[in-house]
Amino acid sequence: MSNLAVRPLTIRARRPEDVDQCVEVLRAVRLANGYPMKWPSDPRAWLEHPQLDQAWVAESSPGVIVGHVAVQSGREVTRLFVAPAARRLRVGSALLDHVTVWAGGRLILNVIDKRNSPAVAFYEGTGWRYTHTTTADWTGPRGEAVRMRHYVR
Repeated sequence: MSNLAVRPLTIRARRPEDVDQCVEVLRAVRLANGYPMKWPSDPRAWLEHPQLDQAWVAESSPGVIVGHVAVQSGREVTRLFVAPAARRLRVGSALLDHVTVWAGGRLILNVIDKRNSPAVAFYEGTGWRYTHTTTADWTGPRGEAVRMRHYVR
């Protein structure tokens, strides 16, 4: 991925033919970072969830997807992930900046409340403001309660 740093990143609307590649990127993220906390029984359906308003991908070159983000309920960021090999190259920031412009203002997101979480560090380092913590209405892989940190931008 060393060429990724010198190529311009393209953010575009996700197309149906992108979903298989997005699942593969998500699988790599799961192996590297444990996101999503519970691997979905049907990852395609998880990415194409009908409640999603819009989804985008980041391409490092035509046909090479290195990131994904979606929005639901008009302003809630969800399903944001970046290929492990593309980390620290501003892919996540570029996706969030794109979503911010699309949404025309204030966004919200939730992230698992975990010690030393790279996700928490990323959001707090890129201008998201922590508002509160709640218990999720779903459980972790072993049936444990999951605490969520809530942010606005």
